[in-house]
Formats: sequence, structure tokens, C-alpha cells
Amino acid sequence: MTRNDGGDVTNYLCCPSAAYIDYAIDELRHFSAKPWLKGLLRGLIECARPLMTASRLDRQVQPNNGLVATNLFPDLSQADIAQATRALTALYPSHSLIWRSVNDQSMAQLKARFEAAGYHAFPSRQIYLFDARAVAPKVSRDEARDIKLLARGDYNWTQGPWRPQDFDRMADLYRQLYLDKYTWLNPVYTPVFLEQGHATRTLDLHALRNHDGRIDGVVGFIDHGDSMAAPVVGYDTELPAERGLYRRLMGIAMTRARERRLLYNMSAGAAGFKRNRGGTPALEYLMVYNRHLGLGPRLAAYLVRSILNTIGVPILKRFEL
Repeated sequence: MTRNDGGDVTNYLCCPSAAYIDYAIDELRHFSAKPWLKGLLRGLIECARPLMTASRLDRQVQPNNGLVATNLFPDLSQADIAQATRALTALYPSHSLIWRSVNDQSMAQLKARFEAAGYHAFPSRQIYLFDARAVAPKVSRDEARDIKLLARGDYNWTQGPWRPQDFDRMADLYRQLYLDKYTWLNPVYTPVFLEQGHATRTLDLHALRNHDGRIDGVVGFIDHGDSMAAPVVGYDTELPAERGLYRRLMGIAMTRARERRLLYNMSAGAAGFKRNRGGTPALEYLMVYNRHLGLGPRLAAYLVRSILNTIGVPILKRFEL
């Protein structure tokens, strides 16, 4: 569980304003070809900032927060949710309660249980799911090419053993992709975080090691029940794109999902890439409980949710963000 007392947190995992305002502004890079639309959307986002502040959503307690982009869930019953809600509102009477990463496809029943317990669903992003649990989808042409590239022989697909310097390299590869290329609003993973995740077996690390022994790509998985996600992905962005490092890492992920018969939560981004490999879209939500707060924060939160549903969701779907 994480707690944010409403301070200046610049990480979307623990700060809804960073997700809905700052991250959304960063995402406007996708609209560079349409400057008029980019300007309009930026204006709308900035207008929503005072509402976010008034909603006090940043003053939050977040159970089940693994400090990763996609949290996986146990099978929470209605009684589990009600008990947790009572306990947490008693401990933190001035904080909103937020459970992140609930989607409307594979977690439809769980979402309904939260709503029955008084939670409101705030749309956050469009993700992609690859379901290999029962009958795995047919191998797509793009996936077959990724697997062929993975088997080419110029890189060794390894799962360890790891040397101390390997964790330094993995953290650097993640930084190159998720922080330097995209945004520093993403979580910043240190070598110690990766090493501890490996040591406790909460993070299953796979890497592409070249024949000189250097790691040029990494992907780290988390599992819960019949689901998996890959919160740690990175590769050397200075190497030629023709090497297809990201495609190889995706090939590792798809192979793992098929072999273990898991639901692979592919997270958000690279929509066309994931659709072409069998990913199906789903909307992901923050489940928010704020009934114990005053009228002002609740009204502001209601307005934020209305804007997200009427404007945000159509944009997410239209532009596959």
C-alpha cells in the first residue's frame, strides 16, 4: 500500500494529477501533425487542473500498489472490498481510497464488486490483453516474425544467472526507453529495485545478451494467478532499429504467455503493434472511494469523472492511446 498526503509527487503511479494532467500533456506529442487539435486538447487539460486540485484525489491511499504500471489482483470478494474500505477509511479519514489497474474486460466482475461497494470508476487508459489461458490465439504473422527474429542467433535469450553489473545495465536500458524516450513521470527503477525483485522472485527477468556478454535488452515479468504483466522493459535505443530489440522482447513475452497459459496484460501504448500480435483493447480504470470526504472534493471528483467519460474515453478510443 502507498500513501500520498497530497504533496508534489511527480509519478503517475501514486498521483492522479500526474496521470491525468501532466502525463496527458506529454501524450500530446502524438498530435504534432494536428497543431490545432493539440492546442485545443492542451487547453482542456489545463482547465481541468483546478478541478483535480479541488477533488483532492492526490491525497490518497492506494492498496495493492506494486509500484508498477499494471497491478495484478487477487480474486477479491465483495466482503474483502467492504472490509478493506471500512478499515482504511477509519485509518485515513481525509484520504481518497484508490485501487489502480482494474479493466472492464478481464476484471469486469471485480469492477462491478467495487462499484457495488460505493466506488466510482475513473477511466485512465486503453490497454491490450492477450489471452492464452484456455485456447491460445492463432499465431499472427507479426508474432511469427518476432519469434523468427528472436531465434536468429546474434543474441542469447537468458534468464540468468545475473552479475551485479547486469542490474546496473538493466536499469539503464529501462531508463533509456521509459524515461529518456518517453517521460520522467514514469517510475524510476534502480538497480537495487531490480535486484531485490529478482531475489524475492517477484520479478522474473529475461534479457538479450550479445556474444560479447553485454545485455542490450531486458524484460521483467510479474505474475498473479492466471495473469502476467511486463512492467520492466528496456533496450539500447542507440543501436540500429533494424536489430528489432523491442520485437524480440515482445516475442519473449508472447512465448512466455503461451507456454504458461496466462492472460498477458500488455499494458498501454504501441496500439497498432499490439493489435497486430493478437492484443484486444480494454479500458482500464482507477476505482475511487471518497464517500467519507466533504461535499466539495466529491463534487470536484464527480466533474473530473464526467470529463473523463465524455471527452477522455472517446479520445482514447479514437486515437488508440
